[in-house]
Amino acid sequence: MRASGILLHISSLPSDYGIGTIGQAAFDFVDFLHTAGQRFWQVLPLGPTSYGDSPYQSFSTFAGNPYFIDLDLLTQDGLLEKQEYEGIDWGDDPACTDYEKLYKNRFSVLRRAFERGFARDEKAVAEFRRRQGGWLEDYALFMALKDRFGGRAWSEWDDGLRLREPGALERARLECVEDLDFWVYVQYLFFTQWFALKTYANKNGVELIGDLPIYVAADSADVWAHPELFWLDEDRKPVFIAGVPPDYFSPDGQLWGNPLYDWKVHEETGYHWWIERIRMVTSVCDMVRIDHFRGFAGFYAVPFGDADAKGGHWEKGPGRAVFAAAEKELGKSRIIAEDLGILTDDVYELLRQTGFPGMKILQFAFDSNWDNVYLPHNHVRHSVIYTGTHDNDTLMHWWETALAPQDRQHAADYMRLNESEGVNWGILHTVWASVAELAVAPIQDFLALGGEARMNTPSTLGGNWQFRLQKGMLTGQLAEKIERMSGLYQRSTL
Repeated sequence: MRASGILLHISSLPSDYGIGTIGQAAFDFVDFLHTAGQRFWQVLPLGPTSYGDSPYQSFSTFAGNPYFIDLDLLTQDGLLEKQEYEGIDWGDDPACTDYEKLYKNRFSVLRRAFERGFARDEKAVAEFRRRQGGWLEDYALFMALKDRFGGRAWSEWDDGLRLREPGALERARLECVEDLDFWVYVQYLFFTQWFALKTYANKNGVELIGDLPIYVAADSADVWAHPELFWLDEDRKPVFIAGVPPDYFSPDGQLWGNPLYDWKVHEETGYHWWIERIRMVTSVCDMVRIDHFRGFAGFYAVPFGDADAKGGHWEKGPGRAVFAAAEKELGKSRIIAEDLGILTDDVYELLRQTGFPGMKILQFAFDSNWDNVYLPHNHVRHSVIYTGTHDNDTLMHWWETALAPQDRQHAADYMRLNESEGVNWGILHTVWASVAELAVAPIQDFLALGGEARMNTPSTLGGNWQFRLQKGMLTGQLAEKIERMSGLYQRSTL
């Protein structure tokens, strides 16, 4: 099956209230995708964002982001009145998310919805609570305590709660009953809206591709509630943290800061926690991209407290065992392996064993090396080709600033680019023509947007994850142009 899709995170949808949501703009985007003949809508991780605003550093790997709950839909449901949120300052620039203002203002609005709706929806919430299992109660208590401690990381809480002493936890649950109910209700609202969107998308021939980061944030309900699953010392501090070694681009390597897994404990539990992660993400999306897939073959461990990643070392990962356990429990999942980075023979062997398609990035193709695996003539059918991912620059800014003159000329000759068609459309045609089964591009590349629209610059803090579409950008003319291109290369659903 040849198909194509568009990468656009929920936060980047147009909205009057500070950030994209799973409201009318999301339904409109499904309509746009359907008109454009696109089978897939790819999003980034859906979890609640923490410090740095990254969806890859979430307070919970299971929870949904409260910011994505649509306020107008809550009004239609009788939970809010428009004047309760219309006059709030959600930010000065409709093209840029202001996370500080969201943090200060969003939850007081959601509290009003909770006060009106929790008792009304009591039976439905109780059933939702029962179905979710332990993660929801852990997350609700984690967030309630985080509020009590002024937003501080759980590693800075009182010892009884930091170390999860049973007596301290029980007292906290009794003292925080209303806050626990609030955080549970917020998740109920998120998933109610999300599954309404997913149902609409699927009915219109659009499938959702989710994203599962290999690591979780240190300051998360996941690490706090299950410290035994991570490589921590007796005081619950990381022994080693995640990162990548020094290379041409980063002479000191990269420190990601995520705690690493104690894979022996995961093996002893039959990979139960991982099975539940995969169960969750494959229930909310139709396909999932697993970020940093190479970490399952081997992962880079940096001593906690090191100033850079130069002192790290490689450790053997669990290999196929995680996915074999998940497949036995859940059946075959539709997974894309993000196989970028330093690839070794064990990574290639793991890809072969799992049968997952890997990724090809066109922006990595032009380095004057004809053996480059990202050049379209070297692609394989069982793969997914992207112009770039959320970590890449926009196509136009990459073209204008990142290529050496000889590589730009090589790329122009290879893709037969011309001014009348436009650089971005010439490159998109090259990607859509690839033998790869699935082709995906960020919406920025269809719109020929510049560097101001970049989603993320790795290893930087500030200015990331803020890009938002403006109303009126996604026209019927653009949809028709995408459909014509997709039909030309047998990718259109129409």
